[in-house]
Amino acid sequence: MSLRKPPLDGIRVLDLTRVLAGPWCTQNLADLGAEVIKIERPGKGDDTRGWGPPYLTKPDGTVSQEAAYYLSTNRNKKSVCVDIATDEGAQAILNLARSCDVLVENFKAGGLRKYGLHYEALKAVNPSLVYCSITGFGHTGPYAEKMGYDLIIQGMGGLMSITGEKDDMPGGGPQKAGNAAADLMTGMYASLAVLSALFERSRSGQGQHIDIAMLDCQIAALGAQNLNYFLSGKVPEREGTGHQNLCPYQAFRVRDGSVIVAVGNDSQFQSLCRLLGRPDLARDERFLTNTGRVVHRKALLPTLEAEFLAFGRDQLLSRMERSGVPGGPINDISQVHEDPQVLAREIRFRMPHSHGGEVPMVKNPMRFSDSPVTYRKAPPLLGEHTEEIMAELSQ
Repeated sequence: MSLRKPPLDGIRVLDLTRVLAGPWCTQNLADLGAEVIKIERPGKGDDTRGWGPPYLTKPDGTVSQEAAYYLSTNRNKKSVCVDIATDEGAQAILNLARSCDVLVENFKAGGLRKYGLHYEALKAVNPSLVYCSITGFGHTGPYAEKMGYDLIIQGMGGLMSITGEKDDMPGGGPQKAGNAAADLMTGMYASLAVLSALFERSRSGQGQHIDIAMLDCQIAALGAQNLNYFLSGKVPEREGTGHQNLCPYQAFRVRDGSVIVAVGNDSQFQSLCRLLGRPDLARDERFLTNTGRVVHRKALLPTLEAEFLAFGRDQLLSRMERSGVPGGPINDISQVHEDPQVLAREIRFRMPHSHGGEVPMVKNPMRFSDSPVTYRKAPPLLGEHTEEIMAELSQ
């Protein structure tokens, strides 16, 4: 079967973003086939180029100036150095925007207006332009002028209040997610918004402005926790690895580590009880249904915790697999990339880098049968494509 072109082949994106939420969005667009022109400050570039160690090591053994953080979010892009604070630089961006389908920026709300690069100005020269603004708090409301960073948004948006152990437990207290969850979720929402606007443009012929706020995205990503609060009036609490609406659905200590047990229905709970040699628990009226187990979790969990300590990790996981009880190990990142399923999916791969060696990458998880994601170029050196793009503008 002959493959079709990538989904966004022929789409051109002007990328005025840096750090994570914006670059995550534009890397998605680039992986989907769009030409992404990343505008960077001369001499310094994206802040994340220096967010190391670790840095990429060159073939000669010397350490480059390309930090892992930057490399993780800028694949398939072209780097162009432009000082937009100068009249010449601002005009170059304006000229580029004439030939682009999408512009993504994450300056402070209204920050590009002083350079004449706000939405209204670019719409005047390119009415079909999809212009996506990513900020901490959006373009309206009392916080519109505030700067937003991932940790701040995780705290303000409620994620930290439901992440971590209870205050009275060892290590208790609010915790941030182990990655930049607010930034990454915002980048994903922005990607979806841009694609939706492009689809709508195919009907109307018109572009539009997209206002993406990190705080909005974090609150939306609380998912069922919002409705738990709306319907009960009770503020959700931290449950460690536990689940507000399912039980047992958490990590349990075993003899040599921990195992995740993810019971999603009553029949799975019955299987778990038989596996543990405690069929009496499945007959207990308090625990017959998930609702009962959630209500009476304080009575159930200590009993289960004691039973799990009789097992080793691999022994328990094997028995759970045979019994149809969902669960799994808690892998560190090294173990993740050694897992046979991960290896079979070939998630880790390498791309040739302009330094002459290769850089390890993680594949985009979007897999298409006939118009696949493409991996055309490793994250670019600072200003690597400035001459190419500027020569195009001069034609």
